[in-house]
Amino acid sequence: MMGILSGMRVVEGSAFVAVPLAGMTLAQMGADVIRFDRLGGGLDAKRWPLAPSGQSLFWAGLNKGKRSIAVDMKSDEGRELITRIITAPGEDAGLFLTNLRVRGWMDHETLSQFRKDLIMVTLTGDRHGNPAVDYSVNPALGVPDITGAEGSTNPVAHAVPAWDLLAGNLCVSSLLAAERHRLRKGVGQDVELSLKDVAAAALGHLGMIGDAALNEAPRAKAGNALYGAYGQDFVCKDGERVMVIGLTDRQWRGLVKITETRDQMDALAKRTGHDLMQEGARWELRHEITEILKPWFAARPVAAFEAAFNAAGLTWSQFRSLKAALAEDQDLSADNPMFTDLHQAGLGTFPVPSSPVSFSEHPREAPRAAPQLGMHTEEILGDVVGMDDREISRLFDKGIVQSPSFSVVRPAA
Repeated sequence: MMGILSGMRVVEGSAFVAVPLAGMTLAQMGADVIRFDRLGGGLDAKRWPLAPSGQSLFWAGLNKGKRSIAVDMKSDEGRELITRIITAPGEDAGLFLTNLRVRGWMDHETLSQFRKDLIMVTLTGDRHGNPAVDYSVNPALGVPDITGAEGSTNPVAHAVPAWDLLAGNLCVSSLLAAERHRLRKGVGQDVELSLKDVAAAALGHLGMIGDAALNEAPRAKAGNALYGAYGQDFVCKDGERVMVIGLTDRQWRGLVKITETRDQMDALAKRTGHDLMQEGARWELRHEITEILKPWFAARPVAAFEAAFNAAGLTWSQFRSLKAALAEDQDLSADNPMFTDLHQAGLGTFPVPSSPVSFSEHPREAPRAAPQLGMHTEEILGDVVGMDDREISRLFDKGIVQSPSFSVVRPAA
């Protein structure tokens, strides 16, 4: 891998979404990312979705391009191995990402005794150290209460773990910031962040906390409407559903022009005393605007206006299932340089993304498949820990480590 982070070595001890995403992001930029797991796999080794073979597409998706070592983390010898991997020498090493809250042998205070300039980035559930996942943080902060159909009283949790995704990328930023500080000052750091704090900060940045604190009326559910401006879904003559956006002046003017509803919009503005060139006014009058536009879409199939919408540069899209999007959207195919049809052992062949980032000095590299659990155990023990073949064989014989080519044989009690 010759990406922009080529030469950097990062060790990852993780489960679930955020930290595996962070490690994969670094790997796709060229870093050598070593993920360690317990024998048989970690908490996310068999997480859904699954391939027809029963193997985890989730695990494969978040561990692309990494090296894998499987270790008996309950044994003293296994813990020593992990310590040696994390704190191994090298100017571009000594970088550790984790959300495994292990105090004692795997905390920064202990590990830094073996490498003073160690950088350790730890993601916790909340700032108190309590466990949390996206699906518990989201309802705790009130987002499901404003999500869903207008008038509904049922909370709606989102299907995409947004806070995990934000936290994972913030782990990347934090590690790179700490590494820059080490390059300038020569010292390591213990970096901590929590999933709930990442989510709470995002709500604050978006003005949602200020809204709740200062305004008497709580924000209500609005279905698919674009809060604070105009955006709405419509059912077309062919039964297909589209989303159209009128957030900016250009978007709004284009939508009104193409749908030939200028006279009706002007009449609405005159009757209500609102200036529809103001996005807030479009939000307040969203129901009236939707009633004006609804007959236009109901009278036409998507094919009747698709070309005109695209030629005018309107901001819109058609609602699809994920299967339909995969079949119809070229951005999810090898036509997009980010994607490659990749065969992954035990899973099959399907489009797999590389990094979405393109650097002018480093051509985008094709994605690499996720490793099988323990696939690189032998080479990591040799290259990173510095063991010889005899020492490595002894560890396999004792069942301290495993790889796909070695079964775990535990000594008799």
